[in-house]
Amino acid sequence: MRLLCCVTELPLLVVADGVRVAIRLTPRARAARLDGVADGRLKVAVTAPPAENQANEALLRLLAREWRLPQRSLAIVGGAKSRDKLVHIAGDPRELIARLSPLLAEKHC
Repeated sequence: MRLLCCVTELPLLVVADGVRVAIRLTPRARAARLDGVADGRLKVAVTAPPAENQANEALLRLLAREWRLPQRSLAIVGGAKSRDKLVHIAGDPRELIARLSPLLAEKHC
């Protein structure tokens, strides 16, 4: 693994079978939304509570919808019980970087 966007502080890591996104999750928010990038993490809010994996499932649904990706290509690979998470997105890393970098850059704080 190597950090792709260290200069712009985008939270993307390139791996052999896709990319990984560092996330700071806020459960029980008033609305589900992507709040921007700060401290090297994408800040995401979901309305679901953290109990019984509901917030994690809501996170994956929100990311898939916002980024127009199939939900089956996203998985939480780190921090399942923490607010700081690492989400793996399976696919061609070059295509994913080209697609996600502009979306994350516009949310950069």
